[in-house]
Amino acid sequence: MTATATAHALDVTQANFDSEVMQASMQQPVLIDFWAGWCAPCKQLKPILEKLASEYNGAFRLARIDSDQEMALAGMFGIRSLPTVVLIKDGQPVDGFMGAQPESGVRKFLDDHGIKPALGAPAEAEAAPAQPLESPGAALARLQAAVAAQPDKDELRLDLAVAQMRAGQAEAAAATLDSLPANLASDARARRLRGELDFAQALASAPALDELERRIAADPKDYAARDLRAVRRLLGGAEAAALEDWLALLAEARGWNEGQAKQRLVAAFTLSDDAELVAQARRRMSSLLF
Repeated sequence: MTATATAHALDVTQANFDSEVMQASMQQPVLIDFWAGWCAPCKQLKPILEKLASEYNGAFRLARIDSDQEMALAGMFGIRSLPTVVLIKDGQPVDGFMGAQPESGVRKFLDDHGIKPALGAPAEAEAAPAQPLESPGAALARLQAAVAAQPDKDELRLDLAVAQMRAGQAEAAAATLDSLPANLASDARARRLRGELDFAQALASAPALDELERRIAADPKDYAARDLRAVRRLLGGAEAAALEDWLALLAEARGWNEGQAKQRLVAAFTLSDDAELVAQARRRMSSLLF
């Protein structure tokens, strides 16, 4: 499914994601198509997206991401099934849909977000709505039924583990994840989920934030307290502050607890949706390590 770049569609990797997607979306909407070579529905959707990108003539940009080759990007967006299409505007994901859609459905999706075809482009008489992103509860119920019907399909069980975590069932998610074969351990979704579970487990035994602050004020070398403060900040939404905590810890005590600061940073990167923040933190981490 590899394709050459055109005026309005191109293949995107980690190397050009920031410039061709995040920065480009400040000027025009970007439609990301997450696909894989083994995915039959992806092959159905691809020509439709490319046709519309050409027809709309700059009203939006199509960015194609091979999820197997760019697992970090797939993990960044929490991709659970393929194909998944995500609309980026002004540097932020605003909507999306999963599964192959008819051309009329994709047109309706674009129209709902104010993305109009080029002047004179043919309009669809009947437009079916694109399938919206599922709620955590709906995804969980669908995947539980799918796994019951196909218990030997490991990819479905990975999807189920992700859905269990999204639905707040951390213990069930961990059990499902642990039951997966080793060949799925490197999947971007599995790595992201493992990071989420590890952080949730650390938080379960962590003192309250004010107690951690008191410990750090009394002893700035209380690295355990500094690490747990970062976990609380990360899961509390203060992502930048959490990364700063771990970067400072890495600078001061690189070998503490078998390099835990580095491990935390790498895990946090897989959870982040802020590509620029992650890129900056990665550069600073590399400068401290090499």
